[in-house]
Amino acid sequence: MDPALLRERELFKMRAMSTPTVEKRKKEPDVSAKEDTVKKKSKPPSTPASTGPKLDAVNYKTMSGSSNYKFGVLAKIVKHMRMRHQEGDDHPLTLEEILDETNQLDVSSKVKTWLMTESLVSNPKIEVTLDAKYVFKPSYKIKDRKNLLRLLKQHDLKGLGGILLEDIQESLPHCEKALKLVQNEILYVNRPIDKKKIVFYNDKTAYMPVDEEFQKLWRSIAVESIDDQKIDEYLEKQGIRSMQDHGLKKVAPHKRKKANQRKKQLKKPRDNEHLADVLETYDENQ
Repeated sequence: MDPALLRERELFKMRAMSTPTVEKRKKEPDVSAKEDTVKKKSKPPSTPASTGPKLDAVNYKTMSGSSNYKFGVLAKIVKHMRMRHQEGDDHPLTLEEILDETNQLDVSSKVKTWLMTESLVSNPKIEVTLDAKYVFKPSYKIKDRKNLLRLLKQHDLKGLGGILLEDIQESLPHCEKALKLVQNEILYVNRPIDKKKIVFYNDKTAYMPVDEEFQKLWRSIAVESIDDQKIDEYLEKQGIRSMQDHGLKKVAPHKRKKANQRKKQLKKPRDNEHLADVLETYDENQ
């Protein structure tokens, strides 16, 4: 190795040894910081909300306190009572019997009190008897085909029109069988708004022969988008007067004067004209 480099190295070491050095002391931690760290260590680690126990969807639906569960129990009861009525079983049942037939005996007492005091009492499809039993309440009280024909006749005579087929199916036990037996005495019409079937009484006494040419003319004219006023105007332009109500006009009843008004009129003072010469006036100044 080069002796000059060795000499410089030794000189550098001697200079380094001769220069004084000062060590920096480490800062002591603050007392409050120590307390905070101790508190943090003593506290248990908080678990986030997402890692907690999750509710199962099935358990949530079967919870006795949830409104979905309560209304589900009520829907099963109403559906079962309707099916019983349509099958001909119209005798009333207690709440325990209904829950037994619908396999819902595991409902809580809170739901039972809600059914007895609120939901079943106010439900339009459930009727409560005097002995605190429950029976289905149909739209119409009809038990057989004779009651059905009688009801349709009354609607026809009173001008009420027909009855919805779904209401008859709900009200009449063994409906399909009864409708087949009276198929010649009823008519079905599809309502154009919602395509629901309406049942009318087939009054054969109202039938009258109509010429085929007139029927073709009647069916060829479409008046669905025309109201009655426009039809009247069209007929007047063609020289045809439309049917008007020419019935007797009701005369407004004459209002009789009350007895008190008559008495007041009689009590009015009258002038004694035959004593005009005898009467004298007395002034205060005299």
